[in-house]
Amino acid sequence: MSQSRQHPKQRSREQWQAVLRSRNIMPARSMGQNFLVEPDVVEAIVDVAGVEGGDLVVEIGPGLGILTRELLGRGAQVVAVELDRDLVTFLEKDFHEVENLTLIERDARHVEVESIVGDGTYHVVANLPYSTGTVIIRRFLELDHAPATMTVMVQREVAERMIATAPYVSLLSLATQLFAVAELSFIVPPDVFLPRPKVESAVVRLVLHDAPLASPVEVEFLFRLATMAFQRKRKTMSNGISQGLGVSKPEAEAMLEHAGIDPSLRPQAVALEQWIALARVATAATH
Repeated sequence: MSQSRQHPKQRSREQWQAVLRSRNIMPARSMGQNFLVEPDVVEAIVDVAGVEGGDLVVEIGPGLGILTRELLGRGAQVVAVELDRDLVTFLEKDFHEVENLTLIERDARHVEVESIVGDGTYHVVANLPYSTGTVIIRRFLELDHAPATMTVMVQREVAERMIATAPYVSLLSLATQLFAVAELSFIVPPDVFLPRPKVESAVVRLVLHDAPLASPVEVEFLFRLATMAFQRKRKTMSNGISQGLGVSKPEAEAMLEHAGIDPSLRPQAVALEQWIALARVATAATH
């Protein structure tokens, strides 16, 4: 892109509505698109992210570029990954004289991250599509070269599941907290989007651990066991693990007790640390 040092001025909500009409841009329901058009919310997201001048930021699904503008205004080097060809065309025109921005037309679920960020530190800041948000989050958390932080907007229900602890543990909370410390920063009302979604959103900030809390083999066992248990989440852990592994109930109870888990608990009442302990017991039993 051009090496101009100018950044386009932020538009108001009303101006964004006019842009959508004049450019005949229609949010794609199939992609879960809801365009964020409230500048105050955008500023709050970047404040939470703690973006500073010179930071490398991967933005997923920039849409109309309202968050992109704020990131650039804070002095970040932005790599924006957008799947929608029409939006890429719009962004190329809108940012044609802007430096510090690289636009990539890709699906964030499959993009080769290392090829766009190199081996340095980077951060993810994004208003994620409702339809693919959790898949994208998990993919970036599990990368060999993961981001230092992720500040993402998702459905409120998803955000609450990400930060949940016992007795409200879920597969998503395990998948999130194995790799990062998660904090729900603030709730976002539906009326700051075009079109207006039916649900509230929330901004979550994830600070990634220096290394996952379990080894790759333990993580694999943990998700195998947790998936079995949560498929039978109305059953006790002993019943769920017994049926899932095809072992006797006494054998399942012995594994659980070895890991310090009460066999009568439901899976959502088992804390992350206990799941890790159970995965270590299972790993040791197979080696």
